[in-house]
Parts: sequence; C-alpha cells; structure tokens
Amino acid sequence: MSHLFVPKGDAVAPALRGFARAHAELVELRENPAHLVARERDPRRVAGLVSGGGSGHEPLHAGFLGRGMLDAVAPGQVFASPHNGQVLEASRAAAGPEGVLHIVKNYTGDRINFGIAAERLRHEGIEVCRVLIDDDLATDDAESATGRRGTGATVVVEKLLGAAADEGRGLAELAGLGAAVAAASRSLAVASRAQTSPHTGDPAFELGADELEYGVGIHGERAATTIGRPPLAELLPRMVDELLAGLPPGPDDLLVLVNGLGATTQLELYGIFEQVADDLEGRGLRVCESLVGTFVPALDMAGFSLTLTRLHEGWREWWHAPARTPAFPDRPAISQETATSRPAAPGSPAQAAAVAGAAPEAPVLRRYAEAVDAAHGELTRLDQASGDGDFGDNLRSGLRRVIAELDSGGSSGDGFDVAGRVFLDEVGGTSGPLFGLLFTELAGRGDGDQQVRWARGAAAGLAAIQRVGEAEVGDRTLVDALAPAVAELERGTGFAAAARAAAEGAQGTAGLRARRGRASYVGDRARGLPDPGAVGVALLFQALAGTDGPQP
Repeated sequence: MSHLFVPKGDAVAPALRGFARAHAELVELRENPAHLVARERDPRRVAGLVSGGGSGHEPLHAGFLGRGMLDAVAPGQVFASPHNGQVLEASRAAAGPEGVLHIVKNYTGDRINFGIAAERLRHEGIEVCRVLIDDDLATDDAESATGRRGTGATVVVEKLLGAAADEGRGLAELAGLGAAVAAASRSLAVASRAQTSPHTGDPAFELGADELEYGVGIHGERAATTIGRPPLAELLPRMVDELLAGLPPGPDDLLVLVNGLGATTQLELYGIFEQVADDLEGRGLRVCESLVGTFVPALDMAGFSLTLTRLHEGWREWWHAPARTPAFPDRPAISQETATSRPAAPGSPAQAAAVAGAAPEAPVLRRYAEAVDAAHGELTRLDQASGDGDFGDNLRSGLRRVIAELDSGGSSGDGFDVAGRVFLDEVGGTSGPLFGLLFTELAGRGDGDQQVRWARGAAAGLAAIQRVGEAEVGDRTLVDALAPAVAELERGTGFAAAARAAAEGAQGTAGLRARRGRASYVGDRARGLPDPGAVGVALLFQALAGTDGPQP
C-alpha cells in the first residue's frame, strides 16, 4: 500500500493550499512561514488561542480553526513539530489585548519550538502563556522526565478553551482552565497495523495478523508492548481499567472520545463507543458527552484511541457552545449564542532584527561546517536510532547557509549573529532552533578576554536551552556535552579542555537511557550510541579549539 502523493515529496504545502481553498470562508493561509488564521472571532475574546503540530493528524489542528475554537495554527511537516518561526507568526496574527495562549502537545519538538517562539514574543512585549497537553497513559513513566505525550485530549482542551475565550476570559484564567482540562483527561491507543511511511510507501513497522500494538503514539511510534490480539470484549475493559486508574479523582460525569487513527471505519468506532459506554455505566459512571470519529489520526494507521475526561462544573456548557470551524461537529445547543463576528485581529507588528556580520568568528564556523559535513552520515545514523534521521541534514544545511552568507560579503562583525538568525528562522527540526539559541548567546557575549567571553556566551546559551527544553545533565541530550564544556570554560582551563569535556560528555550519552526528547519514546533501543545533538555540540567545541577531534 502506498499514499497517493509521491514518496519523499512535499505533501504538506499543496494540502494546506487545498484546505484553505476548500474552507476559504473560515480560514486564511499565510505563507513564508506557513500558518493558518481564522477569519472570524468573537469580539469579546481578549487572548488569542494558538496551537499546532505535525501534519498527518488532520483534522487536528487546522480543522478546529474558527470562531469558538482556535485563532491560528502552525502546521509542521508530517509528524514533525512546526518551526518556531511559524509559531511566532501565528501568534502575532492571533494575539489579543492580553496576549496569546499556546496549546502545546507534550512532544519535545513542539515544546521547544513553541518555547522559542514564546521567548521571542515576550521580547516583543506580547504576553504568552502555555497549556501543555499530556494525556497519554502509555508514556506515563516515572523514570522519564519527558512525561506523558499529548494526544486525543487536545481536541477537548481546544473546544473548552475556545468557548471560554469567547466569554472574554483572561489569559491567566484560560491557562488555568486548560491545565485543569488536561489534568482531568487520559488517553490510550492501540493499533493493528502501522501507518504507511510517506518516505518508503511501506508500513512503518510490521505486526502479525494476531498481534496488537498496545500504547501507540500519534506520530506512528511503536508501543512499548506488543500483545496477542484479544477480542474487543476483552481489550476494551482492559483499556477502561487503565484509563480510570490513571485519571485523578473527580466527578463521575465523563466525556468519552473514541478516535480513529486513520484507517478505522466509523462503523467500528461507533461499535467501540457502545461497548465502552456500557462498561462505564456498568461501573456507576455517567457518560454525559461523547465524540466519535477520526479527529487525531496517525496518517492511515489502523487502530483507535480512547480518551476520558472528567467533566467539572460548567464544562458541558462550553462543550456545547457554538463553534464554526471546518471539522468540529455541531453540538445540540444548550446555551444561546450572543456573539457577533468580526475579522480576526491582526497580529502585532514584527520587530525588525538587524543581522550583524560574521568576520571575526568565521574561522570557527568554517571549521565547524567542515567537521559536520564530514560527520554527516554518522550523525544521520545516530538520529535514525532514536528519531527520524534528519539531524545531520538540518545541521549541515544550516551551516552551509551560514557560510554562504559569510562568503557573500554582505556581513560584518560576529558570525554567530548570522548563525543564530539562520538556525532560529530557517532550520527545521528540534535541535536546529536550539543551536540557534546557543549561537545567538555566543554572539552577545560582550567584551573581555576571549575565553571569558566564550564562557559567558556558552553559559547563557546553556541556560536558554534548558529554559526551553527543560533537560538536565544525564537526560541524554545535547546538554550532556554543552554543560561540561561550559564548566571547563568557566574554570579557565582552556578551549582544548572544553572540547575534550564536550566529546567525553557526548560519548557518555551512549550509556544513558533518554529522559528527554524523542529518544525517550524508544526506551533502551537507543542505548549504545551517543546522542546526535550532543555529538553536534562536541564538534562545535572541537572547531573552537582548532582540533580535529575524534569523529562520532
């Protein structure tokens, strides 16, 4: 089986144009960088609602754009987080008098790119709060700092927040409500067949006819457990048992979302809902609200997810509040619509950013670009063991763009200004923008002795990366290489010592179990190989020291 679009082709760009054309009365597509904006919003709304994530999950999130739900959406590539620049522009377009609320699924790439965008928005004077959706029980692991993934509960959060925002609720109140809804929700997903890879046209992983992947993710991730395929009469009570055990205490009134993962029919989904509702009511619980259909798929994966939300006071009214979007189904009205429409509020003007030049630091960047080019194949191999394999491409292409700009002769000053801008605005993936934060801080390291300036800039870069990504030493991320290098620079032991510390830190990640980033989702399968981001940092410090250093 293969998709209708050409493998390795860009399926997202034409789909966005087609979506905007099909729903032109509701949404507007703005390109470069791509983001979608609702054409209508309630005039009482004082804070914009922005969400986004990888494509392949439609109708999430773009299908929920419009009056009563989201104001703007940043769509990434298939199963990849949106770039921070997309989130930035979507947020500028959506911001109200009190700012903007980011609704973020708990995936490392989403958290980092929304986090970087938030840093940039605050720098412009736009207030930002975040709601983190973390409902997936399959990743509820006390040993992992990454936490539960964000999945089906995102739909519930976006609907309730949209209705509350239309009542004129403030930014802080909306953030509190979103956190409460996320906390009151848990999800679990199973699959009998993997999604078709858009890169190969083949199933992303193999399952036997009598097997079931128990606890899959919406990015097509394999579960931690493959089980023998039981009949629904056994499977559904097991899932309900786990969901109820994972839910915090609260009301017995429940909202039940039965969500298809892409290739599951409505006939099957309604049959699943009937059995789940019977089961819950047999336990003395009340199924007060429901949503059945395909709302958060993983391309064409065969399977489904269950989401349970405990309904607190007032939430049912928000669930039934009017919403005019491309995909959210009409609910029977239980509250009267009083809002009038107006065009979406324009975003605040972007602040112009002057790009400083690159002459003094060009030798370090050139050595770094050469080292990354030589290590490209190995960086790709390392990333394929724990992610989607794009790290080598992103790092190499970003550095090539930096060097090209330096060679054009249009820049003067510190080359890390150029590198910071290129990696923040033009390089995709998760690690690219993180390197952009590091380069930006290296560019602003002030006066004084060269080693003191580097120590100051690298320490500031480490702090910025940790604010956004929340990683600590030992989590198996680039921080494991950057932190020891910073420590050596601050001790004044020299660039060569910093390079050795970074290389040792990177190699040390091979023995760690990932607690942050996408590698945390594959458990011990990534062990034995160093983290690619940490290796990328080690190569930077080797370039700084002027050493060839060991290859990864």
